[in-house]
Amino acid sequence: MRIHNLYVDDQGESHFRDIEVEWASEGPGGKMSKMFPATGIMFRGTPGSYDYDWHPAPRRQYIINLDGAVQVTASDGESRVIGQGEVFLVEDVRGKGHKSKAVEGKFRHSIFVAIE
Repeated sequence: MRIHNLYVDDQGESHFRDIEVEWASEGPGGKMSKMFPATGIMFRGTPGSYDYDWHPAPRRQYIINLDGAVQVTASDGESRVIGQGEVFLVEDVRGKGHKSKAVEGKFRHSIFVAIE
C-alpha cells in the first residue's frame, strides 16, 4: 500500500516521496500493518474553490481523502494530485511548505490524523 509523503530537507525545501506500508499480519479479515501511533483525528470539508498559497503543515499528520482530490505542489516544483481514497503524510512543518488546491472545483471530504 502506497502513501504519498511530503517532507522538508535541511534547507527548508519540501519534496515528495512514496512510502510503502508493509503488512505485519494476515488473517481471515485480510492483511494488516503494524499499529501506528496517533494523537487526534479531525474531519474536514474543503470547498471546490480551495486554493491555498505557500504554507507549512501545522503538524505531522496523515490526510485521508474520502472523496474528491487535491493538487499539492512541493517547494521543489513537483506537483501531485492526491485522489479519492489516497493517503498523504505531511511532514513539512517548517520551511516554505507547499501549495494546495481543489481539483476540478469539487468539494472534498477528508480525515486528518495527527501524529504529534
